[in-house]
Amino acid sequence: MKPEIITKGRLKPINNYDWTNIKLIASDMDGTLTKVEQFDSELFDTLDRLATAGVKVLITTGRSAGWVQAIATYLPIVGAIAENGGLLYWQDDLKPRFMSDLDFQEHRLQLNRVYRILKSKFPQLEESPDNVFRLTDWTFEVAGLSLTELEHIEAICNGEGYGFTYSTIQCHIKPIHQDKGLALDQVISQHFPDLKPEQILTIGDSPNDESLFNPEKFSLSIGVANIVRYRDHLQYLPAYMTSKFEGEGFRELAELIINS
Repeated sequence: MKPEIITKGRLKPINNYDWTNIKLIASDMDGTLTKVEQFDSELFDTLDRLATAGVKVLITTGRSAGWVQAIATYLPIVGAIAENGGLLYWQDDLKPRFMSDLDFQEHRLQLNRVYRILKSKFPQLEESPDNVFRLTDWTFEVAGLSLTELEHIEAICNGEGYGFTYSTIQCHIKPIHQDKGLALDQVISQHFPDLKPEQILTIGDSPNDESLFNPEKFSLSIGVANIVRYRDHLQYLPAYMTSKFEGEGFRELAELIINS
């Protein structure tokens, strides 16, 4: 059953804004571009139409470096940020661009150490199958974990000097300052220095997108309708919300931008 949508506070409907000037969309992937965990043909059409309209799309996802290199290759987008801000793939140069300096061999050992600590306290944890393709973070499945358990896991990670976040799909152990918002800030500075804040919008659906909703950095932030399930657990809420869920919400927004 889909959660009831209750619009209050800063969650304004997207049809209350004129989206004429948008030049860049920074979008989460799972739960925002997908529909029941998959891309559909309508998404490819929407991305093509945005590109034709002169609107660039940059994906910002928690998915692994291995997955995201393929995504940046095959989708009509300018690039993709992987591992919640760990690295960037640019469509015309698919070498990974790391957002911070890491000793990767030692870093992976430390991430594994923290995961083993969590596993000893929560034996039900299941390592994500894509860890073999990861460079900057370590993931395990979010399914079956309560909010109380997630908060306890975050406290343990912080105590070990690491950050933690989660999405509708996975939990992430990561460097404490690694997040989508910081990485996007760097990308905008380096690749889109002429864009004004009112020409950039961010969109997501879950706690690992929260840094994209920080109003001090991104004034035009949007949550697809499924964000409501997390609204009481986020420090930052998006400024606007679609009326539709998942990929249908993204397309709802895209239609407004294209038609404007």
